[in-house]
Amino acid sequence: MANEQKTVNVGDPSRESSDTPVDSKEVVYFEGNPALRGFLGSLFLSGLLGVGFIAGSLMLRAEGWWVPVVGLVLALGVMALPIIRVRSIRFRIANYRIDYERGVFSKDIDTLELWHVEDLQFHQSLLDRIMGIGEITVVSHDESTPRLRLRALPHPRSIFETLKQRIISVKRQRGVIKLDAG
Repeated sequence: MANEQKTVNVGDPSRESSDTPVDSKEVVYFEGNPALRGFLGSLFLSGLLGVGFIAGSLMLRAEGWWVPVVGLVLALGVMALPIIRVRSIRFRIANYRIDYERGVFSKDIDTLELWHVEDLQFHQSLLDRIMGIGEITVVSHDESTPRLRLRALPHPRSIFETLKQRIISVKRQRGVIKLDAG
């Protein structure tokens, strides 16, 4: 269940409309971990470091039988770190808020209300497009989370388009207007 991800089809007409009252039922557009394939660089580097630990411990095996065992344990630990790190992050993107949960032994959850959002940024490199992932950066007026990077999201374009519409809708429901200084 840890890798369970939920998404709502963006084109689904049964979804709530932008005129739905503020106290309506929460709709979750995405819930899950970032895609592991979005962290290939750190996986590759930790793999190289792990192979280095194994090679170094094998060269030093004359020092004792325990040296290769320690090297293997260190290598496995180093190789598992990026996987543990990615699996300890969880996003929950709903129609009124974004929850960002992280932590292995202790958990921290930041909640960003959509009406606080000032801007959305979408980025998808060529490699990201091939792998079906992307990054959405949320810029907000929220004091605890002024900038939230949602990295390695699967199907990022549909989530981005949904968020844009929901932000407009939530601001309209709350009567939030943007004033330009000038």
